[in-house]
Amino acid sequence: MIHNLAAGVEAFTSNAFLVSGPGGVESPVRGDDGDTGRRVLVDTGSNFDVLPPIRDRVDGVDAVVLTHTHRDHVGNVEAVCDAFGVETWGFDTGQPSVDNEIPDGATVELGLGSYEALHTPGHKNDHLCLYDEDAGVLFAGDLIFQNGGFGRTDLEEGDRDTLIRSIDRVRDRVDGERLRELHVGHGPSVLDAPFDHVELAGRAARTR
Repeated sequence: MIHNLAAGVEAFTSNAFLVSGPGGVESPVRGDDGDTGRRVLVDTGSNFDVLPPIRDRVDGVDAVVLTHTHRDHVGNVEAVCDAFGVETWGFDTGQPSVDNEIPDGATVELGLGSYEALHTPGHKNDHLCLYDEDAGVLFAGDLIFQNGGFGRTDLEEGDRDTLIRSIDRVRDRVDGERLRELHVGHGPSVLDAPFDHVELAGRAARTR
């Protein structure tokens, strides 16, 4: 199950996805044997108390996985790690918020799913996307958004050409016919024809 714990929050924050159980937003919380799998928070958000919505859904968190380390995505890292005694995982352990490395191409266990980590710089150098081909689920962080939106490149480490190459990499890696869910760093998740939004982002990044 995938819950966006930042849904409805009015403060400036990224989305924060709690992943547990066997699949995406339409899956039951637990598998047939009651297993929630590896309970992981994908990005922590910032400027709101993320602990109550976590505790409303699970009795603990096993890890925090970061798509990248902009402040709005990592602001709640310390609170989550202190509350649940967990460590963080991300691309660059040189960043203060990252305890453990996820290298490009590594497999990341979220819930009961296995996600491929795709290094996708352009918005920030340490940016990762996470893709489960079997489940048809993509966590795109701040690379791709609904309706062809794409990550800012006017911040430090931003680069438009690099961003376009990263979008192209995701487009080429994802099975467009099987992609069912696109979970993004800001705004609503895309559950209707999500691959169209990936392709649109690639075109828009070349023209805007």
